[in-house]
Amino acid sequence: MKLDHATVVTPELDAVKHFFCDIVGLTDGERPPFRFDGHWLYHDGKAIIHLIKANSSHPSAKVSSRIDHIAFRVESDDEWKQLIAKLQAGNIAYQASEVPATGERQLFVAPVPGVMIEFVTSSL
Repeated sequence: MKLDHATVVTPELDAVKHFFCDIVGLTDGERPPFRFDGHWLYHDGKAIIHLIKANSSHPSAKVSSRIDHIAFRVESDDEWKQLIAKLQAGNIAYQASEVPATGERQLFVAPVPGVMIEFVTSSL
């Protein structure tokens, strides 16, 4: 079993799409003709992030449980440095930290309120 995709529901659809496409490097692609606004964002030919506009006709659960964040693994030093450069160029705040005992590095980014993205790498 493997993770298929993550769905982000947000009133800031364009801002979140911009973050994932222009900063993270995903590609906006084909999406079924749902009756609510959204985007499917692709990496290596697979739609891994589904975006849904909040307050659309999409049914949403009214529970207090939630997914805390989505994490992306960055494999190379160059990709890590490019990510940081894009965040800085886009004036996007991030918090850097290190995973205890492993030495892995993390960046936490909130492109819009309520959406937390982690980037992690073991390189460097």
